[in-house]
Amino acid sequence: MIRLTLLFLILVFSSPPLQAAPTKILFGSCSKEDQNMPIFEAINAEQPDLFMFLGDNIYADTTDMQELAAKYQQLGNNPGIKMLRRQTPVIAIWDDHDYGENDAGREYTKKQESRKIMLDFWNEPADSVRRNREDGIYTSYTYTHGNNIVRVIMPDLRWNRPPLNSVSKEEFYQKRNIRNMGPYSPHTDPQLSMLGESQWKWLEEELKKPATVRIIASSLQLLAEFTGWESWANFPADRQRLISFIQKQQIGGVLIVSGDTHWGEVSKLDAELSYPLWEVTSSGLTEEWKQISPNRHRIGEPTHNINYGYIEIDWQQTDPLIQIGLRNVEGEQVTGQRFHLSTLSPRQSR
Repeated sequence: MIRLTLLFLILVFSSPPLQAAPTKILFGSCSKEDQNMPIFEAINAEQPDLFMFLGDNIYADTTDMQELAAKYQQLGNNPGIKMLRRQTPVIAIWDDHDYGENDAGREYTKKQESRKIMLDFWNEPADSVRRNREDGIYTSYTYTHGNNIVRVIMPDLRWNRPPLNSVSKEEFYQKRNIRNMGPYSPHTDPQLSMLGESQWKWLEEELKKPATVRIIASSLQLLAEFTGWESWANFPADRQRLISFIQKQQIGGVLIVSGDTHWGEVSKLDAELSYPLWEVTSSGLTEEWKQISPNRHRIGEPTHNINYGYIEIDWQQTDPLIQIGLRNVEGEQVTGQRFHLSTLSPRQSR
Protein backbone atom coordinates (compact mmCIF):
# COMPACT_ATOMS: atom_id res chain seq x y z
CA MET A 1 0.00 0.00 0.00
CA ILE A 2 2.83 2.41 0.82
CA ARG A 3 4.50 1.82 -2.55
CA LEU A 4 1.21 2.29 -4.43
CA THR A 5 0.48 5.54 -2.61
CA LEU A 6 4.03 6.77 -3.20
CA LEU A 7 3.68 6.00 -6.92
CA PHE A 8 0.37 7.90 -6.98
CA LEU A 9 2.01 10.94 -5.42
CA ILE A 10 4.83 10.79 -7.95
CA LEU A 11 2.45 10.63 -10.91
CA VAL A 12 0.10 13.35 -9.65
CA PHE A 13 2.65 15.79 -8.31
CA SER A 14 5.48 15.51 -10.80
CA SER A 15 7.21 18.85 -11.16
CA PRO A 16 7.02 20.78 -14.43
CA PRO A 17 10.27 20.83 -16.42
CA LEU A 18 12.56 23.86 -16.42
CA GLN A 19 14.09 24.80 -19.76
CA ALA A 20 15.47 28.33 -19.56
CA ALA A 21 18.14 29.73 -17.27
CA PRO A 22 16.22 30.63 -14.08
CA THR A 23 15.89 34.17 -12.77
CA LYS A 24 14.55 33.18 -9.34
CA ILE A 25 15.86 30.12 -7.49
CA LEU A 26 14.58 29.31 -4.01
CA PHE A 27 15.96 26.64 -1.71
CA GLY A 28 15.82 25.21 1.77
CA SER A 29 16.50 22.23 3.99
CA CYS A 30 15.36 20.51 7.17
CA SER A 31 11.65 19.90 6.70
CA LYS A 32 10.24 17.57 9.31
CA GLU A 33 7.44 15.71 7.59
CA ASP A 34 5.05 15.63 10.56
CA GLN A 35 5.21 19.39 11.15
CA ASN A 36 3.09 22.16 9.66
CA MET A 37 4.98 24.00 6.92
CA PRO A 38 3.49 27.50 6.71
CA ILE A 39 6.66 28.78 5.06
CA PHE A 40 5.57 27.17 1.78
CA GLU A 41 2.78 29.74 1.51
CA ALA A 42 5.46 32.41 1.02
CA ILE A 43 7.59 30.15 -1.20
CA ASN A 44 4.70 29.28 -3.49
CA ALA A 45 3.54 32.90 -3.64
CA GLU A 46 6.91 33.79 -5.15
CA GLN A 47 6.39 31.31 -8.01
CA PRO A 48 10.11 30.53 -8.38
CA ASP A 49 11.64 29.14 -11.56
CA LEU A 50 13.33 26.39 -9.53
CA PHE A 51 13.27 25.05 -5.96
CA MET A 52 16.17 23.06 -4.48
CA PHE A 53 15.77 20.76 -1.47
CA LEU A 54 19.21 20.59 0.16
CA GLY A 55 18.78 17.63 2.49
CA ASP A 56 17.06 16.51 5.68
CA ASN A 57 13.98 16.72 3.50
CA ILE A 58 12.42 14.20 5.89
CA TYR A 59 13.58 12.98 9.30
CA ALA A 60 13.68 9.22 8.88
CA ASP A 61 16.54 7.96 11.10
CA THR A 62 15.65 4.33 10.60
CA THR A 63 16.70 1.09 8.91
CA ASP A 64 13.03 0.21 8.38
CA MET A 65 12.38 1.06 4.74
CA GLN A 66 8.61 0.95 5.16
CA GLU A 67 8.92 3.63 7.80
CA LEU A 68 11.20 5.70 5.58
CA ALA A 69 8.77 5.42 2.63
CA ALA A 70 5.86 6.35 4.88
CA LYS A 71 7.65 9.54 5.94
CA TYR A 72 8.17 10.54 2.30
CA GLN A 73 4.47 9.86 1.78
CA GLN A 74 3.67 12.18 4.68
CA LEU A 75 5.88 14.89 3.18
CA GLY A 76 4.19 14.44 -0.19
CA ASN A 77 0.76 14.86 1.41
CA ASN A 78 1.62 18.30 2.82
CA PRO A 79 -0.51 20.91 0.97
CA GLY A 80 2.39 23.33 0.56
CA ILE A 81 4.62 20.63 -0.90
CA LYS A 82 1.81 19.53 -3.22
CA MET A 83 1.38 23.03 -4.61
CA LEU A 84 5.13 23.53 -4.96
CA ARG A 85 5.50 20.33 -6.98
CA ARG A 86 2.53 21.21 -9.21
CA GLN A 87 3.81 24.63 -10.23
CA THR A 88 7.60 24.61 -9.79
CA PRO A 89 10.49 22.45 -11.04
CA VAL A 90 12.05 20.76 -8.00
CA ILE A 91 15.44 19.08 -7.56
CA ALA A 92 16.87 17.47 -4.43
CA ILE A 93 19.91 16.01 -2.70
CA TRP A 94 19.91 14.23 0.66
CA ASP A 95 21.62 14.78 3.98
CA ASP A 96 21.84 12.45 6.97
CA HIS A 97 18.23 12.29 8.18
CA ASP A 98 16.77 11.43 4.78
CA TYR A 99 19.80 9.27 3.96
CA GLY A 100 18.63 7.22 6.92
CA GLU A 101 20.47 7.94 10.16
CA ASN A 102 21.70 10.93 12.14
CA ASP A 103 25.23 11.95 11.07
CA ALA A 104 25.58 8.71 9.06
CA GLY A 105 28.15 8.06 6.37
CA ARG A 106 29.37 5.08 4.38
CA GLU A 107 28.59 2.67 7.23
CA TYR A 108 24.80 3.05 6.89
CA THR A 109 23.59 -0.43 5.90
CA LYS A 110 20.43 0.54 4.01
CA LYS A 111 21.75 3.17 1.64
CA GLN A 112 20.91 1.21 -1.51
CA GLU A 113 17.30 0.78 -0.42
CA SER A 114 17.11 4.36 0.82
CA ARG A 115 18.43 5.61 -2.52
CA LYS A 116 15.61 3.93 -4.44
CA ILE A 117 12.89 5.33 -2.20
CA MET A 118 14.41 8.81 -2.28
CA LEU A 119 14.84 8.91 -6.06
CA ASP A 120 11.38 7.47 -6.67
CA PHE A 121 9.83 10.18 -4.52
CA TRP A 122 11.72 12.97 -6.30
CA ASN A 123 10.75 11.62 -9.75
CA GLU A 124 14.22 10.63 -10.88
CA PRO A 125 14.03 9.01 -14.36
CA ALA A 126 14.29 5.22 -14.41
CA ASP A 127 17.42 5.35 -16.56
CA SER A 128 19.18 7.99 -14.43
CA VAL A 129 22.81 7.32 -13.54
CA ARG A 130 21.93 8.37 -9.97
CA ARG A 131 20.10 5.08 -9.51
CA ASN A 132 23.09 2.82 -10.17
CA ARG A 133 26.27 4.74 -9.39
CA GLU A 134 28.53 2.79 -7.08
CA ASP A 135 29.49 5.84 -5.05
CA GLY A 136 26.39 7.93 -4.51
CA ILE A 137 23.58 10.03 -5.95
CA TYR A 138 25.60 13.12 -6.89
CA THR A 139 24.32 14.92 -9.97
CA SER A 140 24.19 18.18 -11.90
CA TYR A 141 21.58 20.13 -13.85
CA THR A 142 22.12 22.54 -16.72
CA TYR A 143 19.69 25.32 -17.64
CA THR A 144 20.29 27.49 -20.69
CA HIS A 145 18.75 30.50 -22.39
CA GLY A 146 20.67 32.17 -25.15
CA ASN A 147 24.23 32.62 -23.97
CA ASN A 148 23.33 32.23 -20.30
CA ILE A 149 24.02 28.89 -18.64
CA VAL A 150 23.22 28.05 -15.03
CA ARG A 151 24.78 24.82 -13.80
CA VAL A 152 23.60 23.36 -10.48
CA ILE A 153 26.03 20.85 -8.98
CA MET A 154 24.83 18.57 -6.18
CA PRO A 155 27.54 16.48 -4.48
CA ASP A 156 26.68 13.48 -2.30
CA LEU A 157 28.30 14.00 1.11
CA ARG A 158 26.96 10.78 2.67
CA TRP A 159 27.64 7.69 0.58
CA ASN A 160 31.45 7.67 0.89
CA ARG A 161 32.01 9.65 4.07
CA PRO A 162 34.28 7.99 6.69
CA PRO A 163 33.34 8.10 10.38
CA LEU A 164 33.51 11.48 12.06
CA ASN A 165 36.19 12.41 14.59
CA SER A 166 34.48 12.98 17.95
CA VAL A 167 35.85 14.72 21.03
CA SER A 168 35.40 13.30 24.52
CA LYS A 169 32.25 14.02 26.50
CA GLU A 170 34.34 16.02 28.96
CA GLU A 171 35.70 18.31 26.26
CA PHE A 172 32.28 18.73 24.69
CA TYR A 173 30.56 19.78 27.90
CA GLN A 174 33.46 21.77 29.36
CA LYS A 175 34.65 23.59 26.21
CA ARG A 176 32.39 23.11 23.21
CA ASN A 177 28.86 23.34 24.55
CA ILE A 178 29.36 26.68 26.24
CA ARG A 179 30.57 28.12 22.90
CA ASN A 180 27.61 26.73 20.94
CA MET A 181 29.87 24.24 19.18
CA GLY A 182 29.34 20.58 18.37
CA PRO A 183 31.18 17.39 19.30
CA TYR A 184 33.25 16.84 16.13
CA SER A 185 36.83 17.77 15.24
CA PRO A 186 38.58 17.99 11.87
CA HIS A 187 40.39 14.94 10.58
CA THR A 188 44.13 15.44 10.09
CA ASP A 189 44.55 12.64 7.54
CA PRO A 190 44.52 14.26 4.05
CA GLN A 191 43.52 10.93 2.51
CA LEU A 192 40.13 10.98 4.23
CA SER A 193 37.40 12.41 2.03
CA MET A 194 33.65 12.82 2.18
CA LEU A 195 33.41 12.57 -1.59
CA GLY A 196 35.88 9.88 -2.62
CA GLU A 197 38.23 10.23 -5.59
CA SER A 198 35.75 9.20 -8.27
CA GLN A 199 33.25 11.84 -7.17
CA TRP A 200 36.05 14.38 -6.88
CA LYS A 201 37.02 13.88 -10.52
CA TRP A 202 33.38 14.25 -11.51
CA LEU A 203 33.03 17.46 -9.47
CA GLU A 204 36.13 19.02 -10.99
CA GLU A 205 34.94 18.21 -14.50
CA GLU A 206 31.53 19.70 -13.75
CA LEU A 207 33.11 22.91 -12.50
CA LYS A 208 35.21 23.21 -15.66
CA LYS A 209 32.22 22.92 -17.99
CA PRO A 210 31.06 26.19 -19.56
CA ALA A 211 28.62 28.14 -17.39
CA THR A 212 27.64 31.70 -16.57
CA VAL A 213 26.69 30.81 -13.00
CA ARG A 214 27.76 27.66 -11.13
CA ILE A 215 25.75 26.81 -8.04
CA ILE A 216 27.28 24.25 -5.70
CA ALA A 217 24.27 22.89 -3.80
CA SER A 218 25.83 21.28 -0.73
CA SER A 219 23.91 19.57 2.05
CA LEU A 220 26.57 20.78 4.54
CA GLN A 221 28.15 24.17 5.15
CA LEU A 222 31.28 24.71 3.10
CA LEU A 223 32.86 28.05 3.98
CA ALA A 224 32.52 27.98 7.76
CA GLU A 225 35.91 26.85 9.03
CA PHE A 226 34.89 25.09 12.22
CA THR A 227 31.60 24.75 14.08
CA GLY A 228 32.02 21.37 15.74
CA TRP A 229 28.95 20.17 13.85
CA GLU A 230 28.92 18.43 10.51
CA SER A 231 30.50 20.51 7.73
CA TRP A 232 33.20 20.41 5.08
CA ALA A 233 35.57 21.68 7.79
CA ASN A 234 35.60 18.22 9.39
CA PHE A 235 37.42 17.05 6.25
CA PRO A 236 39.73 20.03 5.70
CA ALA A 237 41.52 18.38 2.76
CA ASP A 238 38.20 18.32 0.88
CA ARG A 239 37.41 21.92 1.72
CA GLN A 240 40.87 23.17 0.72
CA ARG A 241 40.93 21.08 -2.44
CA LEU A 242 37.72 22.67 -3.67
CA ILE A 243 38.76 26.24 -2.85
CA SER A 244 42.21 25.71 -4.39
CA PHE A 245 40.73 24.13 -7.51
CA ILE A 246 38.40 27.08 -8.07
CA GLN A 247 41.30 29.49 -7.67
CA LYS A 248 43.84 27.54 -9.73
CA GLN A 249 41.43 26.89 -12.59
CA GLN A 250 40.12 30.47 -12.40
CA ILE A 251 36.52 29.28 -12.32
CA GLY A 252 34.12 32.20 -12.05
CA GLY A 253 30.46 32.63 -11.30
CA VAL A 254 30.49 30.26 -8.31
CA LEU A 255 27.76 30.49 -5.68
CA ILE A 256 27.34 28.04 -2.80
CA VAL A 257 24.09 27.11 -1.08
CA SER A 258 23.85 24.79 1.91
CA GLY A 259 21.57 23.50 4.65
CA ASP A 260 21.71 21.22 7.73
CA THR A 261 22.42 23.72 10.52
CA HIS A 262 18.90 24.68 11.71
CA TRP A 263 19.96 28.32 11.41
CA GLY A 264 20.46 30.56 8.41
CA GLU A 265 23.30 32.88 7.42
CA VAL A 266 25.31 34.35 4.55
CA SER A 267 29.07 33.75 4.41
CA LYS A 268 31.82 35.24 2.26
CA LEU A 269 35.37 34.02 1.65
CA ASP A 270 37.81 36.17 -0.29
CA ALA A 271 41.12 35.93 1.56
CA GLU A 272 42.19 32.81 -0.33
CA LEU A 273 41.00 33.84 -3.79
CA SER A 274 41.26 36.77 -6.16
CA TYR A 275 37.45 37.02 -6.15
CA PRO A 276 34.89 36.19 -3.46
CA LEU A 277 33.02 32.99 -2.78
CA TRP A 278 29.54 33.53 -1.36
CA GLU A 279 27.50 30.94 0.53
CA VAL A 280 23.87 31.10 1.65
CA THR A 281 22.97 28.58 4.36
CA SER A 282 19.21 28.06 4.57
CA SER A 283 17.91 25.93 7.44
CA GLY A 284 15.33 25.06 8.33
CA LEU A 285 11.98 24.94 6.63
CA THR A 286 10.53 23.65 9.91
CA GLU A 287 13.53 23.23 12.27
CA GLU A 288 15.19 25.89 14.44
CA TRP A 289 18.32 25.96 16.59
CA LYS A 290 18.83 28.87 18.94
CA GLN A 291 22.51 28.30 19.78
CA ILE A 292 24.15 29.57 16.58
CA SER A 293 27.80 28.57 16.24
CA PRO A 294 30.60 31.08 15.50
CA ASN A 295 31.57 31.69 11.87
CA ARG A 296 34.17 34.32 11.08
CA HIS A 297 33.08 34.41 7.43
CA ARG A 298 29.51 35.41 8.32
CA ILE A 299 28.24 38.58 6.66
CA GLY A 300 25.37 40.35 8.40
CA GLU A 301 23.16 38.78 11.03
CA PRO A 302 22.19 35.10 11.16
CA THR A 303 18.67 33.90 11.90
CA HIS A 304 17.50 31.08 14.17
CA ASN A 305 13.93 31.26 12.84
CA ILE A 306 12.55 29.17 9.99
CA ASN A 307 13.73 30.48 6.64
CA TYR A 308 14.28 29.80 2.96
CA GLY A 309 17.03 31.00 0.65
CA TYR A 310 16.93 32.84 -2.63
CA ILE A 311 19.13 33.58 -5.63
CA GLU A 312 17.73 36.12 -8.08
CA ILE A 313 19.50 37.00 -11.32
CA ASP A 314 18.58 39.93 -13.55
CA TRP A 315 19.68 38.67 -16.95
CA GLN A 316 18.45 41.87 -18.64
CA GLN A 317 21.42 43.86 -17.41
CA THR A 318 24.65 43.84 -19.38
CA ASP A 319 26.42 42.82 -16.19
CA PRO A 320 23.71 40.67 -14.55
CA LEU A 321 22.71 41.72 -11.05
CA ILE A 322 22.66 38.87 -8.52
CA GLN A 323 20.76 39.02 -5.25
CA ILE A 324 21.17 36.35 -2.57
CA GLY A 325 19.86 35.94 0.93
CA LEU A 326 17.19 34.55 3.24
CA ARG A 327 13.48 35.20 3.73
CA ASN A 328 11.24 34.33 6.68
CA VAL A 329 7.84 32.67 6.98
CA GLU A 330 6.18 35.88 5.78
CA GLY A 331 8.40 36.09 2.71
CA GLU A 332 10.26 39.09 4.14
CA GLN A 333 14.01 39.45 3.70
CA VAL A 334 16.02 38.55 6.78
CA THR A 335 19.46 39.11 5.31
CA GLY A 336 20.72 39.70 1.80
CA GLN A 337 23.49 40.82 -0.51
CA ARG A 338 23.54 42.39 -4.00
CA PHE A 339 26.43 42.27 -6.46
CA HIS A 340 27.09 42.03 -10.17
CA LEU A 341 28.18 38.86 -11.92
CA SER A 342 31.48 40.45 -12.91
CA THR A 343 32.56 40.55 -9.24
CA LEU A 344 32.61 36.73 -9.29
CA SER A 345 34.99 36.66 -12.21
CA PRO A 346 38.72 35.89 -11.99
CA ARG A 347 39.21 38.64 -14.55
CA GLN A 348 38.21 41.25 -11.95
CA SER A 349 41.04 42.82 -9.98
CA ARG A 350 40.01 44.00 -6.54
